[in-house]
Amino acid sequence: MLRVTTAFAAALSLFLPVGRSLLVGLTPGGGIGAALLSTKAAYAQSATDLLDSGLDKAESGNLKGAIADWTKAIEMYPRYGIAYYNRGVARYELGDFRGAIADYTKAIEYDPNYASAYNNRGNSKDRLKDHQGAISDYTKAIEIKPKYSRAYFNRGNSKDELKDYQGAIFDYTKAIKFSPEYYKAYTNRGITLEKAGNLKDACKDWKKAVNLGDTKPIEWVRNQC
Repeated sequence: MLRVTTAFAAALSLFLPVGRSLLVGLTPGGGIGAALLSTKAAYAQSATDLLDSGLDKAESGNLKGAIADWTKAIEMYPRYGIAYYNRGVARYELGDFRGAIADYTKAIEYDPNYASAYNNRGNSKDRLKDHQGAISDYTKAIEIKPKYSRAYFNRGNSKDELKDYQGAIFDYTKAIKFSPEYYKAYTNRGITLEKAGNLKDACKDWKKAVNLGDTKPIEWVRNQC
């Protein structure tokens, strides 16, 4: 008996703090005059203050205020990759997926090995139904960070959308390998297994997910297993 259900959505990498360190590119070096050094340090500190202020606002639910602070930080220091990244997270949460993609792309431009930015850009592409583009970004994130469970999980979701059930099962299995308590991966792998006609193994996954604390599959286990 098939069931209408929604799998767990993409796993988003969250806002990143920067602490109180100076910005990359503004760290004082030898041979810089004391006055210039002081100016650069103060300039960098102002941008990091704005980043921290944005984090505080985001954590309190004021995402628009956070975006305003991170925009000011970027205006002060246009190569501020973390500010672009965080603004991308906030825009995604507000449903501005194209704006999020633009910000993650800038973060990647300034840090080509920014695995979380690739993962989150993939999430935004997936929400816009660009599943192949999302898969490409998740794959890049995995190349950078081979044990990146979230990226495997998200790539599995995109492959499931494209009806590549075996590919999705492979990715959920990888996510579980690297994060054995990842109940969402068990739940989604079970859904994909059911679609592929393997209800027996789907039930095993749903039961495991329930044992790990997920409530979503309880009814499915009761009615189908």
